[in-house]
Amino acid sequence: MSRPNANQGAYVPAGGDRFGQQRSVFGVMPFSIKVSSRDTGGGLLVIEQHNAYQGGPPRHQHLEQDEWFYVVHGDYLVEVGGNLHRLGPGDSILAPSGVPHTWALEGAAAGRILIALQPALTMEAFFEAASKLPAMPTSDELRPLFEAHGMTIVGPPLRGG
Repeated sequence: MSRPNANQGAYVPAGGDRFGQQRSVFGVMPFSIKVSSRDTGGGLLVIEQHNAYQGGPPRHQHLEQDEWFYVVHGDYLVEVGGNLHRLGPGDSILAPSGVPHTWALEGAAAGRILIALQPALTMEAFFEAASKLPAMPTSDELRPLFEAHGMTIVGPPLRGG
């Protein structure tokens, strides 16, 4: 994958998206791309996701990507390798490739989290496809989408509370 901004950098203003778009994963989780896989030759994708509802994705594992989470605002539960962690602003955790993990917003307050995937591979395409779904599908309905992007669903989502 080429790196179109290799000599220019890729500025994204606060609250903005790398491509000036407004999207939501499953119709309820607005996200913005901060570093595009197109900017890094497929090496890195960084998104900022806003969460207003409890819960999160089903437990899954990435076959080739490490996934890093950094909480900007709110309280989250993050499970990595069967270990449950409570994360607040400033906390981060790495889910290495091949290790089952999931996360969920906890409590009634909204949250905001940075997510980095390395290498990015097709994860940007995954988020684009997920943003076209109007609501949160069941794990069985999500399975083909996850598998098409190098992930395996291994269990149910966490429930924040």
